[in-house]
Amino acid sequence: MGFFDKLMGKAKHEASAVKGRKVLAPVGGNVIPLEEFPDAVFSQGILGPGCGILPAGETVVSPFDGTVTQLTDTMHAVGVTSAGGVEVLIHVGVDTVEMAGNGFRSLVKQGQKLRAGDPLIQFDRGAIRAAGHADAVAIVVTNSDEFSAVELRGAGTVAAGEPILEAVK
Repeated sequence: MGFFDKLMGKAKHEASAVKGRKVLAPVGGNVIPLEEFPDAVFSQGILGPGCGILPAGETVVSPFDGTVTQLTDTMHAVGVTSAGGVEVLIHVGVDTVEMAGNGFRSLVKQGQKLRAGDPLIQFDRGAIRAAGHADAVAIVVTNSDEFSAVELRGAGTVAAGEPILEAVK
C-alpha cells in the first residue's frame, strides 16, 4: 500500500484478494457467525454461506477488486463479483428494504469496476435503529456452489479491509 492509499484511508488488500477469492470486511465492527445473524433468511444460509458484522462505522466498502453486479433501488444492499468469480451480497440491516432508501446513499453504479476498499454505500445506523431495525451487515457468497467451501477467516473485531471469508476451490 502506497503513501497516498494510507493517507486517503484505502483498505489494504493482499495479493490473494486481488486474485479474487478472499473476501475482505466491507465495514469495520464485530464479526458474528451467520447462524447468529438476526434474520432467518441469512442465519439459515438460504442465500449462501458467509458471516455478519455488527458495524462500528457507516460506510460499506468493496470487499475485493471486482464489479458492481447488483444494486437495490433502496440502496440497502449491493452485489459485487470479484475478478476470481466470487459473488458476494452485502446487505445492510434487517428488513431495511422497508425504509425505502431513507438513511442510505449509494456511491456506485451497476457495472462499475471496483478496487478493494472503494466506498459502495453510506448508511445511517441511527436512522436504521430509529426505524426499529437491527443494523447488522450480512456478507454472503451467493455462488458458493462453484467452490468446495466458503471458510470464515475473520473473528472478533475487524477493520474494513481485513480478511473475513475465503472461497476455496
